[in-house]
Amino acid sequence: MAADLGAVAQLLDASLDPRQNKQAELALRQEEKKPGFSLSLLQITASANYPYNTRLASALCFKNFIKRNWTDEDGNYKLAADEVATIKRELISLMISVPAGIQTQLGEAVSIIADSDFWERWDTLVDDLVSRLDPKNPAINNGVLQVAHSIFKRWRPLFRSDELYTEINHVLDRFGNPYLALFEGLDAFLEENKSNKEKLTQGFTQLNLMIKLLYDLSCHDLPPMFEDHLGAISTLLLKYLLYDNELLHTSDEGESGLLEFVRAGIFEVLTLFVQKYIDVFGSHVGQFVGNSWNLLTTIGQETKYDILVSRALQFLTSTIVITEHASIFQDQSTLSQVIEKVILPNISLRESDEELFEDEPIEFIRRDLEGSDSDTRRRAATDFLRQLADKFEDSVTKVVSQYTDHYLAEYAKNPASNWKSKDTATYLFSSVAAKGTPTASHGVTTVNRHVNIADFFQKHLAADLVAESGIHPILKVDAIKYLYLFRSIITKQQWQEVFPLLVKHLGSSNYVVYSYAAIAVERVLNLSDGQGQPVIAPSAITPLAKELLEHLFQLIEKDPSPPKVQENEFLMRCVMRVLIVIRENVVPHTDIVLQHLIKITQIISGNPSNPRFYYYHFEALGAFIRFAAPTNPEKLEQALYTPFAAVLQADVQEFMPYIFQLFAALLEANPSATLPDYYQNLIAPILMPVMWESRGNVPALVRLLCSIIPRGTQYIMQNNQVEPILGIFQKLVSTKANESYGFDLLETVVENFPPNTLEKYFISIMQIILTRLQNSKTENLTLRFVRFYHFISAHDEKGYSADFFIQVTEKVQADLFTPIYLNIILPESQKLARPLDRKTAVLSFTKTLANSEAFANRYKKGWGYTCEALLKLLELPPLPAAKDDIIADHDVDDMAFGVGFTQLSTVRPRPKDPWPETGADLKVWVGKYLKEADTKHGGRISGFVQERLSDEAKRVLGSYMTA
Repeated sequence: MAADLGAVAQLLDASLDPRQNKQAELALRQEEKKPGFSLSLLQITASANYPYNTRLASALCFKNFIKRNWTDEDGNYKLAADEVATIKRELISLMISVPAGIQTQLGEAVSIIADSDFWERWDTLVDDLVSRLDPKNPAINNGVLQVAHSIFKRWRPLFRSDELYTEINHVLDRFGNPYLALFEGLDAFLEENKSNKEKLTQGFTQLNLMIKLLYDLSCHDLPPMFEDHLGAISTLLLKYLLYDNELLHTSDEGESGLLEFVRAGIFEVLTLFVQKYIDVFGSHVGQFVGNSWNLLTTIGQETKYDILVSRALQFLTSTIVITEHASIFQDQSTLSQVIEKVILPNISLRESDEELFEDEPIEFIRRDLEGSDSDTRRRAATDFLRQLADKFEDSVTKVVSQYTDHYLAEYAKNPASNWKSKDTATYLFSSVAAKGTPTASHGVTTVNRHVNIADFFQKHLAADLVAESGIHPILKVDAIKYLYLFRSIITKQQWQEVFPLLVKHLGSSNYVVYSYAAIAVERVLNLSDGQGQPVIAPSAITPLAKELLEHLFQLIEKDPSPPKVQENEFLMRCVMRVLIVIRENVVPHTDIVLQHLIKITQIISGNPSNPRFYYYHFEALGAFIRFAAPTNPEKLEQALYTPFAAVLQADVQEFMPYIFQLFAALLEANPSATLPDYYQNLIAPILMPVMWESRGNVPALVRLLCSIIPRGTQYIMQNNQVEPILGIFQKLVSTKANESYGFDLLETVVENFPPNTLEKYFISIMQIILTRLQNSKTENLTLRFVRFYHFISAHDEKGYSADFFIQVTEKVQADLFTPIYLNIILPESQKLARPLDRKTAVLSFTKTLANSEAFANRYKKGWGYTCEALLKLLELPPLPAAKDDIIADHDVDDMAFGVGFTQLSTVRPRPKDPWPETGADLKVWVGKYLKEADTKHGGRISGFVQERLSDEAKRVLGSYMTA
């Protein structure tokens, strides 16, 4: 039964009201189960009878619905075929007709659909878009081009592949020439309407999109039709780079307008063309270099020009790589001009920067931090100067040193009023001292041979860190940032001396100063020397840990509102790092740390707003659990249950995958205990199908179930929960995305429940796996099946064996085992890479040779093949084991957050060896095991060796058995 539009619209309105949005969202989730729900949303979005906010909420709801329900993990549609067809048919014309804010939401929905369907399952889309373009109507074109950009921009970060190039060619064949014609038409339209503000604004909105599309369409290869018209395209780009019109000026000095965005976009395209297509674009570059030069020397200091200035500098930076353009800058007097007229004005602190420092300190830090993606003038000017220094190291260093000395002398004359001169000097020096791009983990790794990093710090910056008063906070930040930037260059010995100064500045009253101190402390604690030893020994931090952690928590909790607590991820990252470094030494401070981590969890659950903050928060909790729980397992289980369960109860989607992982880590810290009542109460809710609908929950839920099962075996059997758990295995193993998690769960079930409990399910389990292998085999599925075979075959202490596996398989279908064994298990066992998987396979094959009746009598040739497979596993080297106790440091800026799954590194599951008794040398164990079996079975094994093996195999196996 289709949804009632009025009722849905009412729910959408209620979802905008903070007092009833939770209930409204739950009700909408019920509505979405009805057929045609998505089409109801599109009707509401399209209808001008509803208020704008209702239509916007409807478009947002539609986008989220599509994100969850368009296709499953394997790319099959989850909606009815006619609903899919209607959405594709109606969406574009609807998007073009709605207001801009709503257009954005629908554009994102188009992107989601295009991700799975474009172009093969939606090959009419480009023709549909092209047919709506109208050279005289930017209002229509803007909707069309917005859709086109939302699809084509997906190409930018992708690597080259045949599929990608086929898609791009499909688009260019249909869109390339109409695009060029539209560009010419737009040029004429802008000329005609240069004094009509409304039309000019529409036209420039279109031009902004056209420039973005020029980048999209050229990001992998220069399209042939663009190459043929490169002269005309360059003329248009130059014209609009220099274009000015009073009607497009913004009155706000801080707000970039269309004029700035278009010109910045043109510079972005020019940079791409210089970096990738210089062979064909080279002859056009000169005119742009001269004009960007003029622009940079005449443009104002207002923040609305920041994006334009930084893109212009990025363009100039890209041209320095080309010898003929770089040579312009070679001469000393030109260099002085460049530094004076372009570098200095953009590297110097402006009033707007000082205001940001005072009024929005967190924003100041994010823009200022090396490696952040903000387009700031300072960063772009620094990169430009670095590129120049890379090309002409001697002359650039010489000129910059003169300016640095000049500014330091200015500062010395009157430190109180000339502090900005020192800030400029420090920036200039750092810019030429650093070579290459600083990395997130190590900062600057190579430096200019003409400078001395430690010397500059000692002479000019150390005093600012030591002084108690009289130093402008920005200069303190400069000194800390200098240490942070050159952290890999500063020696271990020097770090011993300056580290306490950094720690001291965590106590500063200035937000930016203490935040930068936290950033620097965290990065230095993560730094190792050439031998892999920490630069700051954990023993240096342990005595300070209690005060350090308490102080950091106080800074985080200073303002108790949820947005404020989670505003500063840098403080939380520092807490995480301290806990990782001090490891088990956190135990004496368990109560204090626990209290703060619980308090923060409770505050931010109300309104999660900063994914980076809460990722670090949960990593900190993970480190705490990992190192403190083995000593106090019951205490931590009890204390953390209530706040964690509250998160699940409140359905805080963003936190759930983290909470499941932390619950699992708590249980794993005390594996031999029984399952406490409060954890028993978790089992029924986590077995509910609704919990498994969110893709991000699956890996974490499997981890949690696999931690509950060993401690809750009895409880689960008493409550008849084995079957629902196997139902989850069946659901997971049916999709490529989740098949591994399905096997993880299955292996845990087999390992922990008694065989007589599972007996009645084995045939169904085997049917499910074999059907999947037959219908949609993947490399991963095959390896997991092989690993499962060995897992069963090796666990003879539980009554399993190769013979057991054979019986079950034969019940599925007679004589099925032989082809599976010969075509899958024997050849694929060699591909098992992880040491524990190889070990399981060795045990499995050895026990089969020693004890299997089927292989002794029925599969005589198979016995020989099995022995050969065993020898290969033992003689060919496995992959080296990874170190399990190193906590990998994700660069969180490279991680995609969202409703997906983010693994917590601090509680990453560590592989357990179920057979420690075999000792380190498996060959010795195999020889001993087979010798004992031979005795037990009256010489049967020796007989098979003589009858069934090649001479080479006899020799190798003999060497184990006589060792």
